Amino acid sequence: MRVVRYSPEKQSEWDTFVEDSINGTFLFCRNYMGYHRDRFSDHSLMIYDNNLIALLPANQQGDSLISHGGLTYGGFVIDASAGTSMMLNIFEAVMAYCREQGITKLIYKPIPHIYHRIPAEADLYALFLNGAVLTHRTVMSTIDMRLRLRPVKGRRYAVNKARKAGLSVCQSVDLPAFWDILRMNLQMAYDAEPVHSLAEMMLLQERFPENIKLFACYDATEMLAG
Repeated sequence: MRVVRYSPEKQSEWDTFVEDSINGTFLFCRNYMGYHRDRFSDHSLMIYDNNLIALLPANQQGDSLISHGGLTYGGFVIDASAGTSMMLNIFEAVMAYCREQGITKLIYKPIPHIYHRIPAEADLYALFLNGAVLTHRTVMSTIDMRLRLRPVKGRRYAVNKARKAGLSVCQSVDLPAFWDILRMNLQMAYDAEPVHSLAEMMLLQERFPENIKLFACYDATEMLAG
């Protein structure tokens, strides 16, 4: 088993593997990861066992390998052939590679299971066996569109009130207007700025138009929310 650091000439091989994987998302495509390459020292890994069997989107910060500091989540991207025993071997190979590179810490953010096309959580077992320590937990809310819950009474009242007021919701291409709303709300509520700049989001939406879409609420032509 070989562990190879990603280099630009491997982009096509990398992206094809992400597309064919059982747990990869468009966030791992190199055109997405590359938008902030000036802020992160990329140290993504490709693992081979004759053929390519896994990817690890990652950056290096000091003596730490982070999967990935510029993404919401990281973790090993695998295909359907990677069972538990193979994942344990992948972890062992990556740990050996890290030691050779003088990397003493791996900060690992697993891919949420809702993005798995086939259940793929053997990496969590490998983390346990390797003595990993949980240091951070984030919350995530999702809606399964196949099993949509009926809105509660208060929500239904708010929707009906909005309709009577003439508000409408539609897909929009006006990212600048939305960014003004986003920045104002983040500033007022959390004294914070958006993770992405407007220019970055416009670039990413241009690169991934089927993955990044804006839906907005309007009062006539004025955007109120998105």
